[in-house]
Amino acid sequence: MASRGTVKPSLNFNATSDAEMLYKAMKGIGTDEDAVLQLLTARSNAQRQDIKTAYKTLFGKDLIDNLKGELGGKFETLIVGLMTPPIAYDVTSLRNAIKGAGTDEKVLVEILASRTPEQVKEIISAYRQEYDDNLEEDVSGDTSGHFKRLLVILLQANKQTGIQNGNIESDAQALFKAGEEKFGTDEQSFVTILGNRSAEHLRKVFDAYMKMTGYEMEESIKRETSGGLKDLLLAVVKCARSVPAYFAETLYYAMKGCGTDDNTLIRVMVSRSEVDMLDIRTEFRRMFACSLLSMIKGDTGGDYRKALVLLCGGDDA
Repeated sequence: MASRGTVKPSLNFNATSDAEMLYKAMKGIGTDEDAVLQLLTARSNAQRQDIKTAYKTLFGKDLIDNLKGELGGKFETLIVGLMTPPIAYDVTSLRNAIKGAGTDEKVLVEILASRTPEQVKEIISAYRQEYDDNLEEDVSGDTSGHFKRLLVILLQANKQTGIQNGNIESDAQALFKAGEEKFGTDEQSFVTILGNRSAEHLRKVFDAYMKMTGYEMEESIKRETSGGLKDLLLAVVKCARSVPAYFAETLYYAMKGCGTDDNTLIRVMVSRSEVDMLDIRTEFRRMFACSLLSMIKGDTGGDYRKALVLLCGGDDA
């Protein structure tokens, strides 16, 4: 499948000359931030790993350590993110979300709702390798109730595949009985059905649910649940409908209003730049009154802004 990312591998790639250029950009007084960001946003993640290896070979230094020493703030966070392999980036994000002061539920929701079962399996084994810990146990120890149950189901990474035609109506019926029809909500039914079915199957269930109740699935979830569970159920439903639309909305709310949620902005721009950024931009333009590029430009500044603009890769007027 052709990548729908804005960042593509560079065609006449030479890791050695890239490493030399980065070394020059950081050597001496002051750093040529522009050279660093222009180069790194024009290479794929795999190529950046080759540059890192070449840098170590040529100069005996760790490129990431050198970048951290020269850059600062949000720009540094973004560049270090770009230098990290995708699975390792997810692993670090999850670890920080669990082990930081208080749990950053937003990060758990975003990553576990949007990654494929294959990616989740890779994340779990990379997490064990990196920290000698069990991700499921760490998540369980840090969360509770139905929110925890659904996270654990997603961490099992064994969603059914395809569409179970025989179950579409009964799933919709079960969700209706668990929510709108019941006084008080049976969250377990929501957790089990939304956590275990494939995206294609869920889209059919949502249609059947709409016919049956007159409500979009999202409306019922907002009415029937609250807190972390509500956020996670909504993320699962939105990702079943369209992962790019889910990320378009995530980016919009990271920048909307006063103050920017830079951690979310960086995480999404880094992790989707080679995956589906083109589709995210299209969905963003469709859903909101502006383009992703114009919102990034209006909301950020300096080298940080320049790098984000390059990752965004163009406007959708």
